[in-house]
Amino acid sequence: MTSNHFLVPPRETPRLNIPKSSVTITVSIIDSTAHVDLPINVFLLPEIKGKTRLVGPAISFLIQHHSGQKLLFDLGVRKDWNNLTPSIVNRITKNSWKVHVDKNVAEILEDNGVSLDSINAIILSHHHWDHIGDVSTFPSSTDLVVGPGFKEALLPAYPTNPDSPISEAYWKDRNFREISFSEQKGELKIGRFNAFDYFGDGSFYLLDTPGHAPGHMAGLARVTNNPDTFVFMGGDCCHHGGEFRPTEYLPLPTTIEPNPMPERHSVCPGSLLQRVHPKRKADEPFYEIAPDFPKDIEQATWTVRGCEEFDANDDVLVAMAHDQSLLGILGFFPQTLNAWKEKKYKEIARWRFLRDFADAVEDIDLQSSPFIPGYSTVQDESFRHL
Repeated sequence: MTSNHFLVPPRETPRLNIPKSSVTITVSIIDSTAHVDLPINVFLLPEIKGKTRLVGPAISFLIQHHSGQKLLFDLGVRKDWNNLTPSIVNRITKNSWKVHVDKNVAEILEDNGVSLDSINAIILSHHHWDHIGDVSTFPSSTDLVVGPGFKEALLPAYPTNPDSPISEAYWKDRNFREISFSEQKGELKIGRFNAFDYFGDGSFYLLDTPGHAPGHMAGLARVTNNPDTFVFMGGDCCHHGGEFRPTEYLPLPTTIEPNPMPERHSVCPGSLLQRVHPKRKADEPFYEIAPDFPKDIEQATWTVRGCEEFDANDDVLVAMAHDQSLLGILGFFPQTLNAWKEKKYKEIARWRFLRDFADAVEDIDLQSSPFIPGYSTVQDESFRHL
């Protein structure tokens, strides 16, 4: 897009400085069948009219290396979530959080012919209940990999520590490995994040993405060459598309395509969504992190800014764990994500989160506003069900 396709001129996208490599890896995004429904103001502020809940999946990734090694990045929510540690079960029930899970990731893999014995390691973005699934459903030959500071912050775990949010059964009798971003020779940074070359061949990196929780990590997989394209597995770096879009590198377009609200009007002018924006900005995200939510608000905000840099790069598909807007767009496991750019997944999904602001759009008093081309003033009840 040229600058006149945006409401404000975009700044140049920062260089990510991803090392060159001819080695790619196969990535599948797994719909873990988990569905969570929580109050949005616990996570994000300000509250925008009509968007009071954070509703979404808890996705997982299957990563297959040419050597035959297989990894999982996150496991979603365990099917029997009532068997999480007592402190977490009490938190879910006390706050009336809505959690629904049909299958464990282990079941989904086996249903599609993937032997659990073939999974070499499970990488957890962090320790929260909606990412750790049920590691005990995998054989002891499967390693558990966590981020820096995980053990110091979370051990001893349940039941030794009865108030712990995680059970020591997850790593019992298996190799339990904590990543150190300083253990490889030379300092490696991708974007602003410290990076760890997992296989040593440039096909898959772990990124140090601090702030949300102790040892939080993201994943970055190279899925094609010529051009080099990547999948960014964001975990809980962000929780909604409006937390990292729009930005100074990717402002609101003059016309948002595909139209996220086709039932309301024939075209969707970016200026309409700018008026919904809490700050009336076309180049700042709609949301900020609720200050009491992350472990470290300054680090978490810094990480969000880093995610914006990846998201602005046309060769990187950013997939956050709870991004509802990805459902129905991406090809989920057993399909692979490697051809995401060819299939235009990013273009289709990028602004889809804006449909969450349908009520706020409807609330705009058009009678006292300038005429917006293509916008229909006719009330349409179906608009409320976007």
